[in-house]
Amino acid sequence: MNSHTTYLVYGPSATLKRMSSKLFSDYEPKFLHIRKFESIQTEIAVAVYEEYEKQINSSVTLTCIFESTPQQNKIVLKKTGGRMGFRGSSLSEEQNVEANVMNFIFDFTKRYGLTLQEELVSDQKEEE
Repeated sequence: MNSHTTYLVYGPSATLKRMSSKLFSDYEPKFLHIRKFESIQTEIAVAVYEEYEKQINSSVTLTCIFESTPQQNKIVLKKTGGRMGFRGSSLSEEQNVEANVMNFIFDFTKRYGLTLQEELVSDQKEEE
């Protein structure tokens, strides 16, 4: 089972370049660090979203690593915190931060005609 989700987005480089800035302006993260590498035309952004759920007294953190190159965008989402296990019916009807970020990615790629691919990588080592 994967502990993170990785998406690859392909399309025109100008549109790919706008995607990260649009995401971070629509859904402002609690922490954001951007590093640009001009020699290889790559921009890496690490954003940390935090959401506190008062009803169940837990905090959920979503780390979003956004690597933008002229050929593709690689987006890695890692969710930590919260409570796991069976808790009966859901207490919260509203969407959480992870759902908002994923919906933005799906909507942006669909709206601008980009190609979205989920990268499936297993965290478990293969048995010999």
